[in-house]
Amino acid sequence: MSYPTMFTTPGVRQFAEEIDAERQRQIAKFGDQHHPDLSGDTTAQCDARDMFGEWADNYREINEGKFDPRDSDTRLDWTGILLEEVYEALAEADPAKIRAELIQVAAVCAAWIADIDSREVQR
Repeated sequence: MSYPTMFTTPGVRQFAEEIDAERQRQIAKFGDQHHPDLSGDTTAQCDARDMFGEWADNYREINEGKFDPRDSDTRLDWTGILLEEVYEALAEADPAKIRAELIQVAAVCAAWIADIDSREVQR
């Protein structure tokens, strides 16, 4: 499969084919999947979204170096960045907002992969 202009960011084109191959494996294994964004009754969904929103806020504070003043290492790390975006997506109820957050999750994943790949080149 060719990825002409869709993936133009340096580093992303390199693993776009890997992502596509993984999606093909998922489709072969599970078929075309359709699931709710969040299961449970309305109360359970609201409670879960509130919890995810709190977790997103916690990771935002961690990423800003404000969470635990006793921790001398306030550098950003990929785990915190990704989890903040994931929890923001999980905290949303509006499908358009969920989608927008998932685009951010995908972009962070792409950046993290590109960073890992650049480390391999540097060795």
